Amino acid sequence: MEHLKAVLFDFGGVFTGTPLKAFRESSPHYGLSADELTELVLGPTHVDTDHPWHQLERGEIAAADAMKAIVDTAKRTYDIELDPWKILIATGRSPEDRENMIARVVALRSLGFQTAIVTNNFKEAGVHWRKLMPFDDLFDVIIDSSEVGFRKPDRRIFELTAARLGDLDTKSCAFLDDLAGNVAGAEAVGMMGVLVEEDKASAFAWLDALAASRS
Repeated sequence: MEHLKAVLFDFGGVFTGTPLKAFRESSPHYGLSADELTELVLGPTHVDTDHPWHQLERGEIAAADAMKAIVDTAKRTYDIELDPWKILIATGRSPEDRENMIARVVALRSLGFQTAIVTNNFKEAGVHWRKLMPFDDLFDVIIDSSEVGFRKPDRRIFELTAARLGDLDTKSCAFLDDLAGNVAGAEAVGMMGVLVEEDKASAFAWLDALAASRS
């Protein structure tokens, strides 16, 4: 890990609870598997497509339009009355995990690492998630998919982040995310990928080891 100069973080699922848990817990109510429900609302997580949620995260459509399209698809395909917002709101904010992750960001910055947020998000949500942490104090760069027009796992979002960190070689960056497809996208451009599991223990251990290697 001696070659690393920057650590990039997803926001949702890393500094908050993972939405995957909310989909898993909601799936029995709709009579779908967790994977079916997740793909119905979020689209495939390993590739960028024209799914309404992906369009939303690229800033191409409004949240209301994306939700209507998803609800209509749920009715047409599965004959269910879906409430996507109810599922998404159930994603926990995990304040304790957030504080633990923030402490590690601070430690890395004190050791000279650059840090960045790379989030798939949508414009209407910005007023809410940006209030949860002192982002400008913690990160050198904040990349919001709805602002730049492309989303993880598209290689361009990782390349853009490295460029904005001072034209860093992508091989000098690590990236943490709770979705395996996004981690694979970062690895495809040469970054070190770290999958953040639900309890975040392995991610905390990896960050601690990285900090210890430089202290």
